[in-house]
Amino acid sequence: MSLNKKDIIEILKSSDDELFRKADEVRKEYKGDFVHLRGLIEFTNICRCNCFYCGLRAENKELERYRLSEDEILNCVKNAVNMGYKTVVLQGGEDKYYTRDKICNLIEKIKNYDVAVTLSIGERSFEDYKAFKASGADRYLLRIETTDKELYKQLHPNMDFEHRKKCLYELKELGYETGTGCIVGLPNQSIEALADDILFFKELDADMVGVGPLIPHPNTPLANAKKDNFNLALRVMAVIRLILKDINIPATTAMETLHPNGRIIALKSGANVVMPNMTDTKYRAKYEIYPDKICINESPDKCAICIKSKIESIGRKISTSKGFRKDNY
Repeated sequence: MSLNKKDIIEILKSSDDELFRKADEVRKEYKGDFVHLRGLIEFTNICRCNCFYCGLRAENKELERYRLSEDEILNCVKNAVNMGYKTVVLQGGEDKYYTRDKICNLIEKIKNYDVAVTLSIGERSFEDYKAFKASGADRYLLRIETTDKELYKQLHPNMDFEHRKKCLYELKELGYETGTGCIVGLPNQSIEALADDILFFKELDADMVGVGPLIPHPNTPLANAKKDNFNLALRVMAVIRLILKDINIPATTAMETLHPNGRIIALKSGANVVMPNMTDTKYRAKYEIYPDKICINESPDKCAICIKSKIESIGRKISTSKGFRKDNY
């Protein structure tokens, strides 16, 4: 579907639920009824950045910090493989401890388990990205969060919007399946800015796009921001499916944090990926990007049983592939 900025703005401002039915139809046509499960490993909550919306920000002194050992990370990978997951996602703050060599060594060991590897570790040098790819990394997730340059500047002290964009294009150039995304409900964020976000995802030809509603963290500058952003986030996600028909779109955990059935609603509105948490329960509460995250006290196997049951309850199937953009099963 060819939608211009004006069309997107109109759809986002509308309250017509027909959007979700259309997005689900496009999802079914281009991605089938399969849901890809990706085992999420939150391996460090240490971060050099001070993003205004994130509980991991360096200036949050209330957060108990941690790093998983290599053995702990590989144990999470083994558990994911035993549960049938075909992708693992290494996600962490921008932690300088993890040098190029350390990440490359981890990737090489994980690839021995015959899984796809997604990295979500922030802005790195082109040489780092190149080395990670050579070591076997398949995907990289780097959310732009907002394409409104002024808003980006306000929310990201000592960071550069153009550099972040450059990183995304470098990832595409190196052959990664490249993921990005945005936060919906940021203070001073306009519907027009959200439309620009969507058009940027199209311009980048992103392979994965994650949309998360803002959930204010009490130990951040956005502590008092509004958090009733579920419906608008869902609309943004659905429009992305209409425009980028064959990409992978996760039903994000943040959606379920705001709505008790949020991930299933997202799966019925265009999403086709779920990322169950493989991190040991003793660390989960410490990876507090936002408060009140779901499932922080549930074991990985319990999470797997729960989400598989929910997926099957709406007539969807668990994929047995590694879930690349062109994989429809």
